[in-house]
Amino acid sequence: MNKTINETVRSVMIGHAVGDALGVPVEFCSREELLEKPVTDMVGYGVYDVPAGAWSDDTSMSLCALDALRREDWKWEHIMANFIAWLEKGEYSPIGECFDVGRGCLDAILSYCRGGGNALSCGGVGEYSNGNGSLMRIHPFVLYAYANRLPLDEQLALVDDGSKMTHAHERSRLACLIYTFVLDILLRDPSKDAVRQGLKAAAEHLGECGEMTHYKRLFEGDIASLQSCDIKSSGYVVDTLEAALWCLLTTESYKECVIRAVNLGGDSDTTAAVAGGLAGALYGYGSIPEEWKGKLMKRDYIEELCDRAVKAWGNA
Repeated sequence: MNKTINETVRSVMIGHAVGDALGVPVEFCSREELLEKPVTDMVGYGVYDVPAGAWSDDTSMSLCALDALRREDWKWEHIMANFIAWLEKGEYSPIGECFDVGRGCLDAILSYCRGGGNALSCGGVGEYSNGNGSLMRIHPFVLYAYANRLPLDEQLALVDDGSKMTHAHERSRLACLIYTFVLDILLRDPSKDAVRQGLKAAAEHLGECGEMTHYKRLFEGDIASLQSCDIKSSGYVVDTLEAALWCLLTTESYKECVIRAVNLGGDSDTTAAVAGGLAGALYGYGSIPEEWKGKLMKRDYIEELCDRAVKAWGNA
């Protein structure tokens, strides 16, 4: 098996899952609470009654996508079927049941179940449908495009449709596309300069989109120059993308990045998951602390799914 591609996929998927699991116990906690009692390790039984190493909907929905994308004949309906299996039966969950689901994702899945059209017509289109529910699960599409060497236009179309499944407003789709430019260049050149090059490329290709004004802090000046008090960590997609990139650019290791992300508070699991996937790409699989990988629930299952995907994509 191609070790480079295999480890690349693992670094992003496991990096994301570990960040997610670190944030689960303190999801919705305020930044003030976490300043008094910061997260420093992977623990359990906090906000949710789940053990240490349990990951949330961020990783479950990502695995739903990855498992479908490894099929030669994959269709959007296959991904949606996996979403339903997770929601209703607890498949792709660390504990055998769905214990956390965002409103936007839930509404889209239920719309599909009610016969609301094809899998790409169920995502919310209103301005208040811009939670981070597509950004948090979009990385498998980028990995698929990278491994299969898709041309840029096909890659962006794939990611755009991937967002539409649950979040179809242009603002959410743009977050996923901006993220795509950053992650894709990071996979090719693991450096902080690649992050800035990714943002530059995003600005060049997406600058004419009206909703880009909501992301101006990523393109005007250096977001890394902002202070933590300037960074929000809510469930709003713009906040999540800004916070994840800020954590990545203001730290020097995978561990430091995800710990900073978790302790911003708010939607801690998603901020740390998005930051963790990017940090995995930047610093590599070996940079993720062994203790955390050891505590991650169903780690072997996630890594096996990564291996099967890489093999299916012709990189075995």
